[in-house]
Amino acid sequence: MQLHEMWRPSLPWWDLVIRAAVVYIAVLLLLRVSGKRQIGQMGMTEFVALLLISNAVQNAMNGGDNSLTGGLILASTLILLSFAFAYLTYRYNRLERLVQGRPTLLVHHGKLLRHHLARELLSVRELSVILRKQGIHHLDEVAEAVLESDGYVTVIRKSDPDDHRQVHEAILQERGHLAPPNASGNNG
Repeated sequence: MQLHEMWRPSLPWWDLVIRAAVVYIAVLLLLRVSGKRQIGQMGMTEFVALLLISNAVQNAMNGGDNSLTGGLILASTLILLSFAFAYLTYRYNRLERLVQGRPTLLVHHGKLLRHHLARELLSVRELSVILRKQGIHHLDEVAEAVLESDGYVTVIRKSDPDDHRQVHEAILQERGHLAPPNASGNNG
């Protein structure tokens, strides 16, 4: 193989861009359907599945093109798509909820919400491990435990009522249900 051949793609650039976009969106949707827990609390089986998915979709993306230019076009397309989705989900709340999902309350005032755990395919044992990693050994220490959209569990202890209130107010402000502090111009 001559040097100039490794730079010449065997497919048109737009074919590579379309392939990368279709595969990116398909894998994004598959990961979204698999649930929040799968991304943030990835176990061995999920990790292996993710590795195999990346290998399985490689040929669908490159269409047999092994040129350096084709690889650079695919990498650039994936990075641009990632940036575009990050921007669009930042800009549009509905798209953010569609792509990233909504947080799920798992524990409320020390009480387990078993139907929420079941919906997220999270066992009590798995939640206990997550809580212990955060230094919590009893449910009665927990004001709220929330499975976030990114798969991590945020825990607010009952001993931190101010933190709980501040987090709750920040969420309400972000959703537009509460005016930011001093929004009325009143500083006192």
